Amino acid sequence: MLVHPQFNPIAFSVGPLQVHWYGLTYLVGFALFIALGRLRVRKPWYADAGWTRNDIEDMLFYGVLGVVVGGRLGYVLFYKPMDYLAHPLEIFMVWRGGMSFHGGFLGVMAAMALWARRAGRPFLEVMDVVAPCVPTGLASVRIGNFINGELWGRPADPGLPWAMVFPQSGSLVPRHPSEIYEFLLEGCLLFVLLWFYARRRRPTGQVAAFFVFGYGVMRFIAEYFREPDSFLGFLAFGMSMGQWLSLPMIVGGAALWWWCGRRPLATLQGAPR
Repeated sequence: MLVHPQFNPIAFSVGPLQVHWYGLTYLVGFALFIALGRLRVRKPWYADAGWTRNDIEDMLFYGVLGVVVGGRLGYVLFYKPMDYLAHPLEIFMVWRGGMSFHGGFLGVMAAMALWARRAGRPFLEVMDVVAPCVPTGLASVRIGNFINGELWGRPADPGLPWAMVFPQSGSLVPRHPSEIYEFLLEGCLLFVLLWFYARRRRPTGQVAAFFVFGYGVMRFIAEYFREPDSFLGFLAFGMSMGQWLSLPMIVGGAALWWWCGRRPLATLQGAPR
């Protein structure tokens, strides 16, 4: 039976400044976004429409704000609204942890809508560029979750070769390493499928819709192996909060993909500069 190594969450220190592995995984995710985004805008249909490497860097700045603000507010509103209502100043104490992917997703959408308006580009076109560059960032952050020994899985059969004891859980019960499952599903598998799908020109919005649907499905599956938050437990119909938040993504992503597919393949126009 495997035991979580209980890594030191601090990667290194510079004087009083402590740099955490979790923060570094975000930086890796942002670097991968830039590298993959530059490959995306080299596609003929984007290059002809005037997309440049500078656009990717500008979008990253907006996206980082969306991830941080949206992720934090999503955790506050979706997971502990009453606690933070009683102690509102704790909303700003991000070093204590507490980020929500679904909140970060909404934050990034809002940030990209602002950038699209500023750049004079259609919102769905912007999201088509961004979507295939996201899963590798998700994979990186899940590695950060594993290093921290957080978001561990539900109890597993002790005979499972990769069942792992997480001493941080307060028990010696073997569990599913759900962070690794999410790394493989939401990160690696979704990236391969989405990058392969986006290699050809698609109706505007379909690549973004594929991501929304695909993430919803992958997260819904992974939640069956992830221990629900202790302060929430299982909700209606025995589903976790993560599954309930993923359902609208599955339905909405499928509907958007169908709707975009009914529209003609439009010629992308260069944005005004």
